[in-house]
Amino acid sequence: MNWRYAHRSLLLCTLAFMVTMVARLAISPLVPAITDEFAVSNAAVGLALSIMWATYALMQFPSGILGDRFGERTVILAAIGLTGLSSLCIAIAPSYGVFVLLVSVLGISAGLHYTAATTFLARQYDDIGRAIGIHVAGSPAAGLVAPIAATAIAVRYGWRAGVLLGVGVAVPVFALFASGIRPTEPDRPDERLRDRFALSTIGELLSRPSIAFTTVLAFLCAFTWQATASFLPAFFTSGQGLSPAVASGLFSLYFLVHGLTQPVMGSLSDRVGREPTTALSMVAGIVGYGALVGGDGLAVYVVGVCFAGIAMSWGAPLQSRFMDLFTAADRGAGFGLVRTVYMTTGASGSVVVGALADLYGWDVSFGVLVVIMTVVLGSLAVNRALGLGL
Repeated sequence: MNWRYAHRSLLLCTLAFMVTMVARLAISPLVPAITDEFAVSNAAVGLALSIMWATYALMQFPSGILGDRFGERTVILAAIGLTGLSSLCIAIAPSYGVFVLLVSVLGISAGLHYTAATTFLARQYDDIGRAIGIHVAGSPAAGLVAPIAATAIAVRYGWRAGVLLGVGVAVPVFALFASGIRPTEPDRPDERLRDRFALSTIGELLSRPSIAFTTVLAFLCAFTWQATASFLPAFFTSGQGLSPAVASGLFSLYFLVHGLTQPVMGSLSDRVGREPTTALSMVAGIVGYGALVGGDGLAVYVVGVCFAGIAMSWGAPLQSRFMDLFTAADRGAGFGLVRTVYMTTGASGSVVVGALADLYGWDVSFGVLVVIMTVVLGSLAVNRALGLGL
C-alpha cells in the first residue's frame, strides 16, 4: 500500500467533506438577516433549510452509483465545485423563491460527496474504520468553525458575504484535490444508470439480513444524532434554565468531543471489532444522556455532554460495518442506498423529540434517547449471545 498517497487522499477527502459542511452550516447563523432581507418568517427560511438537508440525504444513493459509473474522483470534484458555485448563487439570490431553489441545489451538490469519498477511501485502506472516523470528523470540525466565521463576516459585510464563505473554502480545496488525487477507474463504467436505480436492485440490497439489521441500528443512532443536533441548546436553555451563552458553550463542547472521538472510535473498531465499539458508544450515550436528564449543575452537564459526544461517534464503527458487509462491486451503490435510508428516516428525530418536548417536557424527550440507545445496545447483545450472525 502507498501510505503517503493514502494519507494524502484521506486528508483531501476530509477537507472536501468540510467544504460541503461549511457551505451548509454557514447559512444557519444568518437566518435573522435573511428573513429581514426577503421579508419572510423564520419558518419560511427553516423550510428552505429542511429541503436542503432532505436533498442532501437523498443524494447519498446517487452519489455511490455515479461513483461506480464515472469514478469517485470525478464525483468528489463535482461535489466541491458545485457546492462553491451554489454558495455563490445563493449570495446573489434576488428573491426568497430563488433562495429556496438555490439552497436545495446546495443540498444536492453537497450530497454528492460522502458516499463516493467513503468508497474511494475503502480502496486505499484495509482497516477502514480509522479512515472513516477521520473523514467523518470533518463534519463537527466544520460545525465549530463555520457559524463563527460566517457570523463574523456578516457583521461587517452583510449576510450575502457570510454565505460566500462556502466559495472561499471550495476554491482552494478543489485545486488541491484536482492536483493531488489521481483519476480513479469506475467499477461499473458500462452499466446503465437506470439499472442501478431499479426497484429489484434496491430490494435485493436492503433485504440481506445483515444489511437490514445494520440499517435499523443506523436509523436509531441517526435519530438520536438528529435530535441532539437540533435541540441540545434548547434542552439547556428551556429545560434546564441555563443562559444562551452557557448553552452555546456546551453545544460547542459537544461538537469538539464528537469530532475528536470519531477517529478514536474508528481505530478502536479496527482493533476490537465493529459491534463492541458500537456497543461502547451506546453505553457512553446511556451514561451521558442519563446525566443530562437526571443530573443537576454545570459540572454534571459538562460530563454528560462529553459522554454524549462520544456516543454520537457511532458513525465510524457502524459505517465501517456496512463497508465490511458489501462487496467491492456493491460498495458505492449499496453504501449510498443504506445511507439515504437511515439518514432520511433518522431525520424524524427532530420532529419526534420536538413534539415530545412540547407535550411532556425536555426531560421526557431526551429520556427517550436513552431508551433508544438501550435498544441498540440490547440488539447487539442479543445478536452476539444467540449467534444470529446479523
